[in-house]
Amino acid sequence: MTSWFSRNRLFSIYKLPGFTFIAIACFLMLYAPIVTLVGYSFNAGTSLALWEGISIRWYFSAWENDQVQEATLLSLIIALQAALYSTILATMAALGTTRTRPFRGQTAIYTMINQPLMVPEIVTAVALLIVFATIKQATGYQGLVYLVASHTAFCIPFAYLPIRARLEDMDKTLETAAADLYATPWRCFRRVTLPLLWPGILGGAMLAFVISLDDVVITEFVKSAGQDTLPTYMLGQLRRVITPEMNAIASALLAVSIILVSLIFLLNRKKS
Repeated sequence: MTSWFSRNRLFSIYKLPGFTFIAIACFLMLYAPIVTLVGYSFNAGTSLALWEGISIRWYFSAWENDQVQEATLLSLIIALQAALYSTILATMAALGTTRTRPFRGQTAIYTMINQPLMVPEIVTAVALLIVFATIKQATGYQGLVYLVASHTAFCIPFAYLPIRARLEDMDKTLETAAADLYATPWRCFRRVTLPLLWPGILGGAMLAFVISLDDVVITEFVKSAGQDTLPTYMLGQLRRVITPEMNAIASALLAVSIILVSLIFLLNRKKS
């Protein structure tokens, strides 16, 4: 029995027959379309299938497109506000669930905060559409506040996770020592907790910004006329005609997402 357990304890999935082939095939299916899209964004011609040389003309064409500029500006305005509000709320929630003694209902609170991650995004979008449509009908107000509120609600769990992880890794003895030296709770938070928590807050804010900037489903359901963000503008263009500009815009969004996600990883990686 012991020898059988010892042999099976050394089991490794990497030694299974065909593991390497399956892994390579999965990576190819995931990333080959993205690589193709980025490559054709530098195509000199107008064809989406025929390579006609290297050029960055479509990046300049997208940059000079007035509709792209308006959609990009609106996306940035919404994403910055959503990142700010969701990070503030996520920080408060993280402090309230990690800097207290275990209490009844704590698991339920975790579940409620992370609910947008567990349900399909289309369900959240339909629910927000119903709520905001009722408010619009009652008040008659049409504005960006609905998009900002919906993006904020959806981004809270994405900001909450890195902030909570940072808090759980922090040494509580520093805060205890500050309290023993007669520091008030606010002074302890401002001088001890916040400086140590800052990388997690910044990482959560950048992650929320990326999620809001790339969101399509919720924006498509909640937005009013004339409130196209960059992703919804691209979706509308793809329904009409696919142009090389779309490849350039998609590649630019991909580059921004990769840069921000890389910064989040660098900020939150543990020091040896």
